[in-house]
Amino acid sequence: MSASEYNPPKVWTWNKDAGGRFANINRPIAGPTQEKALPVGKHPLQLYSLGTPNGVKVTVMLEELLALGYSGAEYDAWLINIGNGDQFTSGFVDINPNSKIPALFDRSVDSGVRVFESGAILMYLAEKFGAFLPKSYPKRAEALSWLFWQMGSAPFLGGGFGHFYAYAPVKIQYAIDRYAMETKRQMDVLDRHLAEHEYMAGDEYTIADMAIWPWYGALAQGVLYEAGEFLEVEGYSHVQRWTKQIAERPAVKRGRMVNRTFGKPESQLWERHDASDFDMKTQDKLQAGS
Repeated sequence: MSASEYNPPKVWTWNKDAGGRFANINRPIAGPTQEKALPVGKHPLQLYSLGTPNGVKVTVMLEELLALGYSGAEYDAWLINIGNGDQFTSGFVDINPNSKIPALFDRSVDSGVRVFESGAILMYLAEKFGAFLPKSYPKRAEALSWLFWQMGSAPFLGGGFGHFYAYAPVKIQYAIDRYAMETKRQMDVLDRHLAEHEYMAGDEYTIADMAIWPWYGALAQGVLYEAGEFLEVEGYSHVQRWTKQIAERPAVKRGRMVNRTFGKPESQLWERHDASDFDMKTQDKLQAGS
């Protein structure tokens, strides 16, 4: 049956064999599917995540905080393999009842604090350490506006365009056209803004940049959904400038490695428990090249 022939029934029922990537873990109910506690490391901040764009937001933030000398931002990053359903274990659901990565647990506070949703984690860390979120109200409002722009816009890019372009079991022209149009509109929003501003909130690098870059920077680089040519991303020159500028930051280079399980082996650091873990990866690279 083609998309044009589908007539929704009066009551929707779950078809477990709907196909498409991630079909084996998608379901219309919440809650845990298995009892399993989460591992706990030595640092106050425990991150449970995966190196997707949403996960990269938080690891970049943590590495940026450490680069500024905030020792309290030391963290353990545990791998949550969403393909295996790790996000549905009882331990993870206790921290994030929505079963999505990333999730953070802060043990430096009495009884601990759970924080879920990547935008909320960025705000929590920015306020906890007093960094990467302007204190003056005009700039603070700008940074938060762009942070929430990303949280509201990226689902159209990922769940909309990305799903129908790269993951759906069938190619539906209407769906791809609809979300390609919206994705290009969003890129134009960014391009016009960055034509007049160095960073998203003006001349200051903030959590807004950390939130937007893993999604739209990856798209600008042509690696997200391998859709660079299809969306003609090279034409967004100001997004390209901003993307390359942020990609050169040492903390960003480290953050994008954490919990990464794809790409070149030397770009992956499945779990991070100490700053020296990056040095070990460096040694691995040197040995592999010798």
